[in-house]
Amino acid sequence: MRDTHSAHGSPVTPATPVTPVTVTDRGLPDWLRPVADAAATVRARQLSRFLPPKEGGRQSAVLVLFGDGGPAEDGRARPELLLIERASSLRSHAGQPSFPGGALDPEDGDPEGDGPLRAALREAEEETGLDPSGVQIFARLPRVYIPVSGFVVTPVLGWWREPSPVAPVDPAETARVFTVSVADLTDPANRATVVHPSGYRGPCFLVGGALVWGFTAGIIDRVLHFSGWERPWDTERRVPLDWHA
Repeated sequence: MRDTHSAHGSPVTPATPVTPVTVTDRGLPDWLRPVADAAATVRARQLSRFLPPKEGGRQSAVLVLFGDGGPAEDGRARPELLLIERASSLRSHAGQPSFPGGALDPEDGDPEGDGPLRAALREAEEETGLDPSGVQIFARLPRVYIPVSGFVVTPVLGWWREPSPVAPVDPAETARVFTVSVADLTDPANRATVVHPSGYRGPCFLVGGALVWGFTAGIIDRVLHFSGWERPWDTERRVPLDWHA
């Protein structure tokens, strides 16, 4: 998550009008409907125990982008998620897989309105080169808080209706852009609880040659759970943060 924000942590409303962002679940594929239904009812406390403070925090957004990897052998859709891997040279979250995203810029607009939607699309374009016009935003999840960084994050849910080529735009920030299938994310063999040297423990996924953990894994875990996609997995399985070393 790129650390760009105003001096006081919250972007100001730009002087020029901004175009409203359309949010609609019309025309979604049937396989994505459970996610849209879950997003309509889920509450912040069901996503994280860390809720935004009444004041302060850096308003931010991430794009949780669902695509269809093409029909499987049985003809069914192959849902997948778009992720990026942060460059190993970054000061924070170095080498960590995450959703595209970052802090709101002033031109994104009101953080209480469409600002997070624009920020999620803008950051995704800046980081991966995707064409925002091919993304249909169908929901936003309640804002949650990341205490270690001070980010107040709005997860923005999108359907990659018209996929476009993606790749790292700036290798100094993004090492890799990749997709992971929902089938791999729900596979019990790829699930575990990560153990951080600080004592933190949380859900993680060993997919795409990477260990997805932290905020990103937490959101994926909750989306799988509330959409009914989750499969029983060994919650006692522990994986150290340096699992690939």
